[in-house]
Amino acid sequence: LLEAVLASRGEANAVFDILAVLQSEDQEEIQEAVRACSRLFGALLERGELFVGQLPPEETVMAGSQGATRKYKVWMRHRYHSCCNRLGELLAHPSFQVKELALGTLMKFVQLEGAHPLEKPKWEGNYLFPRQLFKLVVEGLLSPEEDRSLLLSQFQEYLEHDDIRYHTMQAASDTVAQVATGHPEVPLVFWNNAFTLLSAVSLPRQESDISNFYVGHTELSDKWKVVHLKEHRRAFQLMWLGFLKHELPLSLCKKVLVIMHDSILPHLAQPSLMIDFLTRAYDIGGAISLLALNGLFILIHKHNLEYPDFYQKLYGLLDPSVFHVKYRARFFHLADLFLSSSHLPAYLVAAFAKRLSRLALTAPPEALLMVLPFICNLLRRHPACRVLVHRPGGPELDADPYDPGEEDPAKSRALESSLWELQALQQHYHPEVSKAASVINQALSVPEASIAPLLELTAFEVFERDLKRKGPEAVPLEFIPAQGLLGRRDDLCAQHFTLS
Repeated sequence: LLEAVLASRGEANAVFDILAVLQSEDQEEIQEAVRACSRLFGALLERGELFVGQLPPEETVMAGSQGATRKYKVWMRHRYHSCCNRLGELLAHPSFQVKELALGTLMKFVQLEGAHPLEKPKWEGNYLFPRQLFKLVVEGLLSPEEDRSLLLSQFQEYLEHDDIRYHTMQAASDTVAQVATGHPEVPLVFWNNAFTLLSAVSLPRQESDISNFYVGHTELSDKWKVVHLKEHRRAFQLMWLGFLKHELPLSLCKKVLVIMHDSILPHLAQPSLMIDFLTRAYDIGGAISLLALNGLFILIHKHNLEYPDFYQKLYGLLDPSVFHVKYRARFFHLADLFLSSSHLPAYLVAAFAKRLSRLALTAPPEALLMVLPFICNLLRRHPACRVLVHRPGGPELDADPYDPGEEDPAKSRALESSLWELQALQQHYHPEVSKAASVINQALSVPEASIAPLLELTAFEVFERDLKRKGPEAVPLEFIPAQGLLGRRDDLCAQHFTLS
């Protein structure tokens, strides 16, 4: 049938038979039909045998008195549309092989339609791209019904092309807006599909890197938006802002915040527009707030964001769970950076040192090995806080004036207190912890202790380290051999029980 249609226009009706097989129930037959359509319409696009321009309704053209060639081209263009729509439906087929083949065929048509446009240019050198066909592909990938992560991973190879990436960002923005307004409650699976696609978009660093185009052009015009990095950045920004303005599930917020500082903020045209999302996330509390810190750190340091209650919120994040969350290392790395400024008031640093010391009483050993040097570093940076360890001529404290329930560090009275918790930790069962806590007894050295190697320390690593440690070769011991059950000769138990 395929050979007949390509050989003679008189056999054009055989296209109906080929398209009919696309509706088949059999997986093998569908795949054969998709391959046949790929060859058929690929050849027709290259030959220029499809109608170019605004497509008129089929009935009016067929009933009119126009030439046979025009009628043939309009008729075949309508068949091509039917084929593309059916391929879009096959992106939801139960078989992954069919989905993959349908995606590959649609992307082949995008490439051919870009090289042989089916619309007339408005002016000479006008940039033409098959946006409608490509939007059909993106809508198929962003399904509200089923998880398309496997198909999206196949699509990622196309995102290496600059024009595909640019049009993906535009089509994704439109689709997210369309689905979010069209559904009273957007399914979680749609948000996951959208995030998978959006997070796969990675922009080039320099304008000179934009040269890899999927659709071939004889020459690139400087007037086209697709060749300018600033236009890519603008599309990238609109895509993410359009996605993040909706109420996302908390699980997805975490995923966005994990990549925010590295994959989103550096590529935005105006990073400061992320302030609303990050401050909203920072106010949620828990792990979400810890993750929002990274983005806020960049906005505060590089983009002059003013956040009046920032340190109060950071202080509020210090609770017992902070030692057990997945993002502990990231949180303490950033907290260390935020508390590194020498311009911070002494009461604030004292409040953080005291809060961490109090939490250290119930922290696991692997966390203590990182927190104790952290507290010592705070005292090194801010000599005014050393009064917490050594208060010359001051009265002995018979009660701790520090208020752990106070949310405002300025009112916590930390500077009037002492770090007695560190002295308590010198009696800790783990020798490394008691050694780390004993550092406070000596004069603190000027260079800070690096906490970077300790941030990722786990209980397993501490345990492994202890198992591998070799003890002293000869240990002198002096003991009295046990005589009775509890070891004392004249004990009451010894009269009634003997060791056999």
